[in-house]
Amino acid sequence: MLKMLDLSQVIVLDIETVPQYPSFDDVPPHLQHLWEQKTHFQRKPDQSAEEFYEKAGILAEFGKIICISLGIFSYQNKTYSLRLKSFAGHDEKEILQQFSDLIKKQSPTLMFCAHNGKEFDFPYLCRRLLVNGLEIPSQLDLSGKKPWEVNHIDTMEMWKFGDYKHYTSLNLLASILNIPTPKDDIDGSQVRQVYYEEQNLERIITYCQKDVITTAQVLLKFKGMNIISAENITIVS
Repeated sequence: MLKMLDLSQVIVLDIETVPQYPSFDDVPPHLQHLWEQKTHFQRKPDQSAEEFYEKAGILAEFGKIICISLGIFSYQNKTYSLRLKSFAGHDEKEILQQFSDLIKKQSPTLMFCAHNGKEFDFPYLCRRLLVNGLEIPSQLDLSGKKPWEVNHIDTMEMWKFGDYKHYTSLNLLASILNIPTPKDDIDGSQVRQVYYEEQNLERIITYCQKDVITTAQVLLKFKGMNIISAENITIVS
C-alpha cells in the first residue's frame, strides 16, 4: 500500500477546535437560535441546545481552531525523521494566517495527510479560512478539481478499504498496529474543558502533536515501513 508515495511531499496534519464561546449563555441570541436549529436532529430528545453546546467545537459554523500541528518527513542517512511545528493561540485568524503563509511556500503538489481528515480537518480548515476572510491554499482548495487531482490522504478512509460504514478511531488503529497510543493524557472530548476551564493551551498543543506523530506512524505502517523512533522526532519553533 502506498509504495510509490513520496513522503517528502506529505505534511501530516491535525487540528484542535473548541466552541467559539465559553458557554451557551455567552452566545449572542441570534446564534443561540441558529444553534438550536442546526443541532435539532443531533440532540437526544431530552437534551437541550444549551446542554449540547459543549460539542459546538466540532461544527465549523460555531467552533474555532485553537491549534494546527504539522508533521514533516525528512530522510537522511537511510533513516526517516519527523519534524513537528504547531500554530496555536487564542486568535484564530492569526493561527490560520501563519498556517496559510507556510503552506503557500510549499509545492502545489503537496499532499496533506490526516486521520478522518476528509470528513473533519480539511473541510473545517477551509470553512474557517473563509470565515476569517483568508484565501484557501491551493493544496486544500477542491473547487474545480477532478477526484484524481485531490492530494489528500486520509488514514481512516484507507483503513475502510471501501467499507463506508466502518469507523475506526486513531487510538484503536494505533493499538492494533502496535504504535504507541496518543491518548495517554486527554482526548478530543476534553479539549473544550482544558481550554476554557483549565486554560492550559500547552497541554492541548502537546495532545495535537501526539496525534500528528501517531498519524505519521500509521502512514508508515501502511507503506510497509518501520515507525520512526522517538529520538528522530523533533519539535521546531
